[in-house]
Amino acid sequence: MISPSPPDSWFDRDVALPSGLTVGQLRRVIDSVENEAEQFVEIYFEQANVFSALVGIFAARAFSFLTVYEKPRHADVAQQRFPDLKLRGSSDPPSPGDSLEIKASLRPWALQAHYNHAGWYCVFRYLVDPTGTIEPGKHVLIWRVHLAFLEASDWKYEGSAAGAAGGGRTHTFGVIRPATRFRNAAVFSRPDIVIRNGKPVPRNGD
Repeated sequence: MISPSPPDSWFDRDVALPSGLTVGQLRRVIDSVENEAEQFVEIYFEQANVFSALVGIFAARAFSFLTVYEKPRHADVAQQRFPDLKLRGSSDPPSPGDSLEIKASLRPWALQAHYNHAGWYCVFRYLVDPTGTIEPGKHVLIWRVHLAFLEASDWKYEGSAAGAAGGGRTHTFGVIRPATRFRNAAVFSRPDIVIRNGKPVPRNGD
């Protein structure tokens, strides 16, 4: 089922956008991501981190088809290095201002990455509604999209506890005070979703 596009009132046109990107393009990307993710929602209940990776992949692919941003010429850049996308026609590698990194997250504010590069970051905050009651028949919702230009100074190093003895995780960088940094960067936000106890929930329900 193809879901209706989000209304114009859910977009904040005062939020700065990367060069060439428009609200109309972003609306089409959100439509595409939700419709594609809907087909793989069962993966969420098996391994949520894999599902997040899929949402990010769908978003990057939608950007490359529906906006003025494209994947870097060398595949390993998009798959393993920064950035996921660059302004169409810009240099390889692109400048920070022409770089666009795509993230997907269940968290309302936090953002992690394996590097602290300067550039534009587009974060698709999503939730899974098993009952399909928030929007009838729809099980994957993009409820907020943060879009911000981050400097290297916006990140803090988060070390790894991984070692020969096992356990831990790979090292990452996290955005410093993410709630403050992203507070005015929500280019898209559903008014029927609010944050309670650190999680997105329906405004008029549990």
